[in-house]
Amino acid sequence: MKINIFTFIAVQLLFVLPIGAFCQNSGFSRTVNPEIPYKTTFAGTSIDLDRVDMFERLDRELTSMTYTHGNTLLVIKRANKYFPTIIPILKKQGIPVDMVYLACIESMLNPRAYSAAKAAGIWQFIPSTAKRYGLEVNEYVDERYNLEKATNAACRYFKEALQKYGNWESVAASYNGGMGRISKELDAQGQTTAYNLYLVDETSRYMFRLLAMKMIMENPQKYGFHLTTDQIYQPVKTTQVKVSSPVLNWAEWAEKQGINYMQLREYNPWIRSKSLPNKLGKTYIVNIPDKSELKRSSQKKKIYNSNWVVDK
Repeated sequence: MKINIFTFIAVQLLFVLPIGAFCQNSGFSRTVNPEIPYKTTFAGTSIDLDRVDMFERLDRELTSMTYTHGNTLLVIKRANKYFPTIIPILKKQGIPVDMVYLACIESMLNPRAYSAAKAAGIWQFIPSTAKRYGLEVNEYVDERYNLEKATNAACRYFKEALQKYGNWESVAASYNGGMGRISKELDAQGQTTAYNLYLVDETSRYMFRLLAMKMIMENPQKYGFHLTTDQIYQPVKTTQVKVSSPVLNWAEWAEKQGINYMQLREYNPWIRSKSLPNKLGKTYIVNIPDKSELKRSSQKKKIYNSNWVVDK
């Protein structure tokens, strides 16, 4: 096997020089591994991390997430914008608040997220599952992008899965791997929790990504994420307008509301076309942003979780 001469030299330097001296002389910053506790909690359940495999699986995800700075920073900033909508729905539906972190790892809280598997929105529903849980999906309307409706649909999924499994880690695993697969493996392997299942790598990692995301989101500064109030994304107050008739041109409709088409789509990502036939006369709720909050200088700054910022 051929080895690049520069790679060979770099490896030699790492092993020959003391690490402290190398960092001090090279200008590289010191890299610190996140601490892994002996136990943690998720959805009200204590999780034993004394087991070697549990420790290593969480360490992998927490290390990866801590040093994937860009994506993790975006999740923290976006959470301030979207948690105030998501969490009250979870509470109302009787779903543990910790399940909000599932949305974080599914989409990085990107409201326009769309995957190669055709999963869409913050909760990443595929079309068939979305329709099964009551969401409208077509070329004109896609409620997978409607945060309120998609969150309620996710809650319906969670309740159904919890009835089947009786624990939230298996519910989470099924959200990634499918109820059929998780049920089959629980039976085949004689287990009651997905933590003990041998699964494909993506699903096996999924539950630990949830734990890692929760740990970072609860105390970002502990993991090196220092944000100020001005850097956190702010929710924008909107006025709700009911639309029960066809819309021939959304751009013209938006202008009459005092906004442009881009702003209409930004605050109503469920609109998927420039028109809306609405042959059945269904009532849709359209969010019109308050003009006073469309500029950073005039926004009223709110922080959902004071632990997210350093200028408390």
